[in-house]
Amino acid sequence: MIVTTKVLLDEAKKNGYAVGAFNTVNLETTKAILNAAKEMRSPVVVQMTEKTLDYAGGRAMFHLVKNMAEFYFPDIPVAIHLDHGKSMEIVERAIEVGFPSVMYDGSRHSYSDNVRTTKRVVEIAREKGVSVQAELGNVPYLSEVSENINWDDYMTDPEEAARFVEETGIDTLAVAIGNAHGFTKERDEPDYDRLAKIAKSVSVPLVLHGGSDWEDGRAKKVIELGISCFNVDTAIRLAFIGAISRMLASGEETEIRKILGSGMDAAQETVMKKMELFGSKGKA
Repeated sequence: MIVTTKVLLDEAKKNGYAVGAFNTVNLETTKAILNAAKEMRSPVVVQMTEKTLDYAGGRAMFHLVKNMAEFYFPDIPVAIHLDHGKSMEIVERAIEVGFPSVMYDGSRHSYSDNVRTTKRVVEIAREKGVSVQAELGNVPYLSEVSENINWDDYMTDPEEAARFVEETGIDTLAVAIGNAHGFTKERDEPDYDRLAKIAKSVSVPLVLHGGSDWEDGRAKKVIELGISCFNVDTAIRLAFIGAISRMLASGEETEIRKILGSGMDAAQETVMKKMELFGSKGKA
């Protein structure tokens, strides 16, 4: 069944686990994510970025996920989400296509600009019953940071977070506590005290981006402190590409479906492990 991220994350927050938000780019990664959710009986967020919408077509990708979820996984709660919408144009495009959940990422703008645009996104989304995620602080990409990064310049301020949520009316908040996207080196130790203060200051579920390499103790600790969702992209890509590369290296397989299927199976295994770690297994 198709639901909003608000529905999934409110339930996760209430019951002390986290939901995985997994990035898809094609049929195979979509099937990997949904097959994992069915196998683990886990709610799931299937999300895509603007680059994916441009690559495969926004309507095509949205309806691929929607049709697969509704026809083949009707008893699994699935949220389809726009990840990191950087402009009003892409957010409005996603809402018009039918996305039940969107993220507007104004984290690279000033606080006032972020508030102003996020409020407008919320106003538009509310008319369509769409839930909205925003980001405060800055979860950096590799191209944005130097070796001697000052993490205090990037992390979410708890008092600002409280004002931001109140002023914008968002449904979920992405926070920065030393986490980073992709292969960017993260803070040696997440700022757990900061996260605890943020969770205490706001009522909405909190999202942690750059969750591909968050394992075991770290993941469990931030869930206990208030994280209700982890974004996972790099781990899926590495599993998918790694499996395909190994099969191609053998030089013995030319069947496209088998080659891509090996990537799909590896990605599914990765997603299942994340769902177990996040505590969402059996929650569907």
